[in-house]
Amino acid sequence: MAFSCGRLSSGSISWLKLEPESKVFLVILGPTGVGKSSTGVRLARSLGGEIISCDSMQVYRGFDIGTDKPPLEVRKEIRHHLLDVVDSTRQFTAADFAEGAREAIIRIRERGKVPLVVGGTGLYIQALVDGLFPGQARDDRLRRELDLRAREEGLDRLYEELEKADPAYALKTGRRDRVRIIRALEVYASTGKPISTHFLGTASPVKDYRVVRIGLTLDRQALYRRIEARVERMFAQGLVEETRRLLEQGVDENSPPFRALGYRHVLRLLGNELTLEEAKEATKIDTRHYAKRQMTWFRKMKNVHWFSPDDYPPLEAFAKSQLNN
Repeated sequence: MAFSCGRLSSGSISWLKLEPESKVFLVILGPTGVGKSSTGVRLARSLGGEIISCDSMQVYRGFDIGTDKPPLEVRKEIRHHLLDVVDSTRQFTAADFAEGAREAIIRIRERGKVPLVVGGTGLYIQALVDGLFPGQARDDRLRRELDLRAREEGLDRLYEELEKADPAYALKTGRRDRVRIIRALEVYASTGKPISTHFLGTASPVKDYRVVRIGLTLDRQALYRRIEARVERMFAQGLVEETRRLLEQGVDENSPPFRALGYRHVLRLLGNELTLEEAKEATKIDTRHYAKRQMTWFRKMKNVHWFSPDDYPPLEAFAKSQLNN
């Protein structure tokens, strides 16, 4: 049996406990602002689960409002993993996530809990579920040359080169992702093969597990309304003050977490390049564009079961049925 069941109430299972030998976990994915965190928490309560954050920016300590981390009271109730695990000076990679998530899955299962990987960083999900290619060794000289070109010629120029060399990966990456654009061009120049081709020969770090992918989706206008409300909430909660405090603490404005959507235009605001309203509007626009890119990525994923976050009961019923298989 995969589960032991708690007392029955009105003919339904009140809680489920995952036995250690049951090799299954859930992935809750979808675009930013769609409601992944709240849905993940509801499922964790219902299933007796713990959450593994799959967000490339929530790993950084001190960057709370701009990454929209779950409130502390929620984290006290439901155990969360891979939040606040690295300092701002470190580049946290997809490989780091895959390793950390796999370790968390093992620990969660040992406690008889259900692992729920929750987040919208598509590359991290791919790294965990499908694996990363073993990797061309880092070429520091080539990387410095590409970084210099990005500064002198502009990142758009390098992105155009990536579009020609590897259109599939360029579509997934986006025009402003400096780290991945440079890495992809570095791999292409070093090996003569696109990085997306290298990904085809990878092995999953969780190949012994059954992965249940649950996608959350809304119609575009509903999602955009949620995104705009979230941006307004982040500014009201003190996003500008948080950014100013981080800078005063000595965090470099070029550090990886300051690339997060929530901080990019606040830095411009503090540099007197934008007004408050301009910073809000620019953040909303960038976040909408990011959500669109995320959905392009997720639609290419196989075996995703899609639900509206506003229609929770069938989503919960589906999750329970999959865990009982």
